[in-house]
Order: sequence, then C-alpha cells, then structure tokens
Amino acid sequence: MTTTGTLIQLVRDATFAHLGPQGSISGTRGTTPDGMFARDARHLSRWQLAVDGDAPVVLSPAVQESDATLTCVLTPQGTRDEPPAYTVFRRQSVSAGAFTEHLRLVNNRPGPVTAHVTLTVDCDFADLFELRSDGRHYDKGDARHTTHSTPAGVRFTYRRADWHSTTDLTCRPAPDTTEIPVGTQDDPTGRVLGWSLRLDGHGEAELHLTAHARPNGRPLTETARPAPGTADSRLGDDLDRACARGLADIDLLTVAAPGVDGDDVYVPAAGIPWFLTLFGRDSLLTSYFLLPYRPEAAAATLSALAAVQGQHHDAFSGEQPGRIVHETRHGELAHFRQIPYGRYYGSVDATPLFLVLLHAHHQATGDPSSALRLEHHARRAVDWMLTDGGIGEHGYLVYRPDPGGLVNQNWKDSAGAVCFADGTQAEGPIAVCEAQGYAYDALVRTAELAELVWQDRAYAQQLRKHADALRSRFLTDFWMEEAGFPALALDGSGRQADALASDAGHLLWSGILDTEHAHRVGKRLLRPDFFSGWAVRTLAAGQKPYHPLSYHRGSAWPHDNALIVLGLARHGLTEQAETVTEGLITAAAHHGDRLPEVMAGYARTDTGRPVPYPHSCSPQAWAAATPLALRSAREGRIQ
Repeated sequence: MTTTGTLIQLVRDATFAHLGPQGSISGTRGTTPDGMFARDARHLSRWQLAVDGDAPVVLSPAVQESDATLTCVLTPQGTRDEPPAYTVFRRQSVSAGAFTEHLRLVNNRPGPVTAHVTLTVDCDFADLFELRSDGRHYDKGDARHTTHSTPAGVRFTYRRADWHSTTDLTCRPAPDTTEIPVGTQDDPTGRVLGWSLRLDGHGEAELHLTAHARPNGRPLTETARPAPGTADSRLGDDLDRACARGLADIDLLTVAAPGVDGDDVYVPAAGIPWFLTLFGRDSLLTSYFLLPYRPEAAAATLSALAAVQGQHHDAFSGEQPGRIVHETRHGELAHFRQIPYGRYYGSVDATPLFLVLLHAHHQATGDPSSALRLEHHARRAVDWMLTDGGIGEHGYLVYRPDPGGLVNQNWKDSAGAVCFADGTQAEGPIAVCEAQGYAYDALVRTAELAELVWQDRAYAQQLRKHADALRSRFLTDFWMEEAGFPALALDGSGRQADALASDAGHLLWSGILDTEHAHRVGKRLLRPDFFSGWAVRTLAAGQKPYHPLSYHRGSAWPHDNALIVLGLARHGLTEQAETVTEGLITAAAHHGDRLPEVMAGYARTDTGRPVPYPHSCSPQAWAAATPLALRSAREGRIQ
C-alpha cells in the first residue's frame, strides 16, 4: 500500500489523491495534506461518507488494488444480535483530472431495506503552496467561490481575475437531497448530498460518483505511459525488484510538458505531493539514471527544458539568458506572481546538468538528432556558465542566496545546508563543490559534441581550455589537505566551508578529481561516520551541524548515493561501490522495494530497518531511478 504518513495515496496521469485510512478527505494542511490534486491545486478538500446517519464501520480495511485504485468494505452500525442490514463495497480511483467513487450496497436480509447514504463534499481550490506549514499567508481577497446544484450533482467554481477553475461532481443516480452542511452557513461552499436507496431482499444497488477537476489553463490528459502497476514480486533478486518498482514509479510520475517544438513531451516529474511537475535538476538526473533503459525520457526532458530556457534577466524569478529552469508551476499563486516559482531559475547546477545529459544521450543512443536540434540551446547554456553563472568573474559557478526563493541553489537547497564545520551557513556568492564538477564535465562533454556533431573544432578547443583551467584551480582552492577531503563550498570571501559532506562523492562521477584524490575521497566516504550501513550520509556524523533527521545535514539520500556509486565504479573502487549498493537495495526491500526520497541518518547497527525521514516524498523520481543507476554501475554501463 502506498501511504504518506497516515494517508493513502492514489496517483495516475498527473493527478493524485491523499485519502484517510478508509477513503475520506477532511481538508488537512501541513506536511501531508489530504485531498484530490491536479496542476498544483486541491480540487477536493472534503469527501466524507455516512450511512444511516453515522460514519460507517470498517469490516475490511482499505487495500490498494493498484497505485490508482483503493477498495474497502464498510457497514452501518450493528451488534451481534442485530447485525448490519447491508454491506457497502467501496472502490475509489483516480485518472487524468478525475476522482471516482463506486459504492455497491448489498442487502444482507431476506426482506427489503432502505439505505440512507450521505456524502459531504467540498472544494477549496487551495494552491499547494498555501497548504505548507511555513507560516506564510497569501492575499486572495478578490477570489470568489461559488457552488451550484446541477441535475446530476454539484459544481464548485473558483474565480479570481482571469483565473477560473471548476470541480464538477456527477452522480448516478442523482442525489435525492442537497443541503448546506450544518455550521457552515457563513462559508457555505460545501454540500451534503443524500440518497435513499431501496434494496430488495438480498438485492443490491449501486452509486457512482465522479469528480472532474478542470484546472485553469491546460486540460489534463492521459500520459503516453501504460497504466502503472506494482512490481512483480516473482522477479529475481532484490535489485531486480527495486528496478521494477522504480520503473513503475517513473510511470506514475510521468507528466506532459510542452517541448521545444511546441508538441507535448512526457517527462519525469520530481515527486509527490509537493513536486508533481517538471524540475530541472531532478528531471535531468532521473533521466540520466534511466538512459540505458529508457533513453526517450532524456530526449523529452531536454526538449521540455530547452522550451523554457532563460531568455532575459528577471530578478524575481532568477531568469537569466541561457539558464536552465529549476522548476515550473501551474498554480494560482505562480500565475499571479505571489511566488516566484511559475518558472523559477534558482539553480546553479541544472544548466551544466542539461549539457551533461545532452552529451550522455547522444553517447548512449548514437542518435545525434537531439544534439543537433538543441545546439543553439547548448551554446547558450555554456554562455550562461561563463557569464551570469560566474565562471568568468569568479572562476567558478556561483549562486547568491535568494531571499524570496531558495537560500541555497544546489541540490542541498534547504537553509543552512551549505555550512562550515561549526554549522554556520556560508554566505554568497557561494561556489559549491559538486557544481564545479558538473561544470567541468559539461565543458568536456560539450567540447566533444562541438567537434564530432557540430563540426566546430575551434569551439571545442575553447571549451577544453576552460575545462582544464577549472580542473586545475579546483584542486588548489577546494582541497583540504589536513582532512584529506574537498571543502563543501567556497564562500564569497573564498574561505573553505569545511564541513565534510557527501557532495564530494559527486566529484568522482564528474571526473574533476584525478585518480589519487578520487580514491582518497571514495574510501573516506565508506568510513562509519559517513556510511550508515544503509547509505552515505549527507554530512559525516560527529560534526557540530550533524543531525540524523535533518533534511540535508545528516540524512541519507538514495540519488546522492547513486551518483557516489557511479563515481566509485568509474574509478575502479568496486568493493566500495558494491557496499553502498547492498545497503541501498536492502533498504529498498524494507520499503516494499521502493526507495524513499530520503532516509534518516541512523546507523544500521542501531536499528533493524532504515528509519524513515518523516517528510519524505513518495514516490520520488530520482529515488525511483536510483536502482537503475546502481545496476548500470554494477554492469559498467556508465555514460
């Protein structure tokens, strides 16, 4: 069963629902809000069933038939001497922009009975960013909610200036009564729908309910992927099962996005519940991990990101010419620029990773079409790295904290994540170590495309010159000889942020370290303060800022470890790579073969199973793709 906290999750076709244990929605907010969601908005905020005037009794708890379907068995109240008159077989599912409820009521008695069924339903159209527990408030004073009865049910409408969304509830049969819930007359958007259903002796009746979400803007459609299903438990070893589960999760997370030619392409979104949308870094790395298995994901991701590549300077969104977007959003708050995330460019690493994936896709497939079609976009991405990205001025890719967006703009993007050993946050312009590795790799790879595909040898020589210079100064400026390890970052004064962090493992993957230094880093990452037995921690234990339940200062991330394993394999550290692989795959087996976004940093020797991180997305794309990267490392298929 897919659960998020105490909620059950259904997902398909860029639509998901978070339901209570028996299929209810109560309108919660915070870490795991419940409801039915589409395009960054909640299209059902209340869905509560009652039979014969009370909440039903659970005979058979909720079971997921698939990632998109839930079933359970309910009854009205009863006793041993007066057993329930009828039984309710409940089936709920999601599809593109729709939530469907099917109730089959079966009479347990020889004579006729009447079942009284009510459904309390509401739609608050809340933007996902409103539902977070971050203390922020967004003014929506000109917004209008309306509710209208229709011949077959009820329509909920939300309008704000040029923003218009609806949720239509269609019922078969139509409700006998429609009322405003008691106690909500001051804000009467919800409705209580009622049915009196006659059941003949040992007979039955059915009730079909479908809520159709119509978000503002583009309609939701079925994705090009087949209907998702769970992994086959009869597959071979634990890695096989984790790979199968990961591919199934990628199917769940596949969403449509406009490509560079205007047609929709299908890309891996980042994760549920907060990130069911195109993300630069997440979608790029996920697609890279998938390359030997689903190269079409890389082609789609490159096309979608090229379509929204930066065109001009916008301080609010961080847009700069040639910069690759960090995330895209489709909700109301992004539309009215109350948040910067409609197209938010606050990422220092998405641009070099775009270039890395462009070359890797060509290398993996032998197909030059993407590299040829996106040549102009690639050259503009290189220009960004050398100008606004900071290499020309600072010698490194750098970012400055964004007070309206992200304080840190690398993959460890939470506040305080890029820190000194004493826990102090580095101040900008900040050059994080792994981004320099990505930049080096991007320059080397793009030089090869320039020479072999674009037939521009002079440009290739120019890029190799930049790459060699970056590699040379990196070792001088970042290496901490006493620690035998690279600094996490350089701050705006050029000081080494000396926390020992997992980011160093990415340097093995990107190739910016020579063999000697790469071996020192790789072996250091497998010492007990870094390696928990399940995975490499984001920060080595024992340092002042370390916390096993911190998002980026002591937890362990599967995708982070995937890059580390690929780097270990690249440098021939096979034993170390296999040790991390075994820990991750064993952890996946404890989670139904699904790797979570992030795990707590507690040692394997202290716990019989990996300790969940309480706010982890599930499923999450680069965690889902991690087993495929581990398989590629084991089989030597590293692009």
